[in-house]
This record gives sequence, C-alpha cells and structure tokens, in this order.
Amino acid sequence: MTVAGGHGQGDAASQLYGPHGFSVDDDQTVVIADYVNHRITQWKKGTTTNGQAVAGGNDQGSGLNQLNWPRHVLIDKETDSLIICDSGNKRVVRWSRRSGTKQGEILIDKIDCYGLAMDDQAYLYVSNAQKHEARLYQLSEKNEILVAGGNGQGTGTNQLNNPHYLCVDPQQNVYVSDEGNNRVVKWSKGAKEGIVVAGGQGDGNAVTQSAYPNGLFVDALGTLYVA
Repeated sequence: MTVAGGHGQGDAASQLYGPHGFSVDDDQTVVIADYVNHRITQWKKGTTTNGQAVAGGNDQGSGLNQLNWPRHVLIDKETDSLIICDSGNKRVVRWSRRSGTKQGEILIDKIDCYGLAMDDQAYLYVSNAQKHEARLYQLSEKNEILVAGGNGQGTGTNQLNNPHYLCVDPQQNVYVSDEGNNRVVKWSKGAKEGIVVAGGQGDGNAVTQSAYPNGLFVDALGTLYVA
C-alpha cells in the first residue's frame, strides 16, 4: 500500500525525490525527509496526491527557513514540533508544527548527523557518521552523553563505522545500524561496548548477514526490524 508519493520523482505536491527517514504520528500522518527536495513533507492518512511541505521547501540553503539534504525527521509530541537532521548544514533543527511556521531553530550545530531517535523521557539521540558515534542530548539541561562508539572508526565491539539510523527501547538500550560494518549493534545503557544483534558476517544475502543496514525499529516485545 502506497502512503506517500508514488507519482515519480519530482518536487510537485504529489511527489517525493530520494525520500530518507520518516516518522508516523498517532493519527497515522506520515512525515518524511524529502532528501533531494530539501524539505520535510507531511502526508495525511488516505492521500498520496497532496503532500504538504512543513519544513524547508525554500530551495537548498543554510537559512533558518531552509534545509540542505535532510536525512531524518522525528515528531516531538511534547513540544508539537519536528526535529530534523539537516545533514548538509551539519546541524539538528526544530520546526514547530503550528500553522504559519516559517523557519526553524538550531538545536545542535556542527554535527555530521544521520539518524535521530527519542526515548520516553524526551531525550534526543543522534548518530554522528563522521565521528563514528552516537550521543544522547538532554536539551533542557544542555547536557550530552556518549552512548555508542566514540573510539574511532573500526570493527571492534567498542567501535562503529559510519553509523546511520538508530532506535531506543524503553530501557534506553540503543540500537545502531553500523552501516560500514554491515551489522546492527545494541549498546546497553552505560555500556562501553556493544553487542552485535544482526549481521556482522560481511556483506551478503545470507540469513546471517546484513548488507549496509539502514532503518531500524524495535517493538514493545523487543523484536528488532532492520531495513
């Protein structure tokens, strides 16, 4: 079932161009990082012909009303806003979902962000592909904590290699798609090393392998889904 786009690549309201990360609201509204169009689009349930640009969409650029290769977007229900990995500008930004919003605000600057996640306490997790790590950001306290990697690029259990997306379970265990190592790694809260939970057997299509893993989701029963 198509829930967004499906009308070829382009920048029309019914189209997407290189869509990346997305989030789904409680009413099944889908919000998508429309990567090549430098915008975030919102799609209400039941329509694939009328997406709405809710962030960016003002050409590629570094202004607060612009985005530059957005890779991922989260819905922050507590503040009724979108949190966006604005990768080309090396920043994480927030855009209010209120009608009439014309620009965002910078939450984290000078970061090679890729994936975003948020836990039950509204703490933000961000993967940094350049530093091969992921960090937890307590924005209200202006505090950050290393939660995965951070020991340089590599294959060790305390390392990551070009981490992409991530997700967090209710126990604050962090799952990272360690794309360069063809594996998914679980980092328990406070751990200094991760545990390989998918792949890690090289690039391939065997059931024990995971080739360039990207999107992740862990459900309430702890089952992990990998794209």
